[in-house]
Amino acid sequence: MDRLDDELREAFGIGLNEYEVLVRLSEADQHALRMSTLADAMRFSRSRITHTISRMEAAGWVERCKSGDDGRGIVAQLTDQGYALLVEAAPTHVTGVREHLVDIADADDFAAMGRVMDAVVDKLSAAHPEVDIR
Repeated sequence: MDRLDDELREAFGIGLNEYEVLVRLSEADQHALRMSTLADAMRFSRSRITHTISRMEAAGWVERCKSGDDGRGIVAQLTDQGYALLVEAAPTHVTGVREHLVDIADADDFAAMGRVMDAVVDKLSAAHPEVDIR
């Protein structure tokens, strides 16, 4: 994780957490998520996501606006500049994941890791059925 973070910081001036925010927003409807939803998805506290989004907003990668659903919540929305940064940074991140993980493990290792992660998700799902873990 540190190596992936370092590669993004050196090449694009963003860390892995900011990159993940860009990815999550890019995959969301209208490239926007409520701040609370984004915090929960990333397992961040409300204050940590606020701080992260503040930095990203100052850089022009995201903007905050009121939720269209009820007008009370705050939404983080990906800007065109943020989307362009994601498109530019994605190949570096994908290459890093391949070099530092995928290419050094064989198919049996990935199959075993998949079984372990399935068991973890199954246990967490049983313990917390109110949370959509998958």
